[in-house]
Amino acid sequence: MTPERFHQIVAAYGADARRWPEREREAAQAWARAHRVEADAALSDAAGLDAWLAADRLEPPSLELQRRIIDGAPSRRPTARWRLWWSGAAVAGVGLLGGVAGAFAVSFFVLTENAPVVHEASYLTSSFGGTPADWSGE
Repeated sequence: MTPERFHQIVAAYGADARRWPEREREAAQAWARAHRVEADAALSDAAGLDAWLAADRLEPPSLELQRRIIDGAPSRRPTARWRLWWSGAAVAGVGLLGGVAGAFAVSFFVLTENAPVVHEASYLTSSFGGTPADWSGE
């Protein structure tokens, strides 16, 4: 333990050795016993600061302050949450109905074998009508 480290410990943790870091506590106490005059001066300065800090007391909040805080807090509106829940349920319901309608249509065509069959080679025509060969000369 060096004198500088002892002074750092006392400045940071105070005069009470129980607050000192456990790893260095024994070495700091041994240094203080070996250098009594210097240690006592540092410890008395720290003890004064410790006493001053310990004298500070904080009053608990009064009931009036608690009431003002509670009264000033925004109120919760459950109606907005319910509206959001219902709109989400409506979107889910529409999606579910679309899935049921699609499944019904597919099963209807599969079971009745009335599936619309298109034999038109639509990939050979353009959106303007005719075949692509009509446009190649221009």
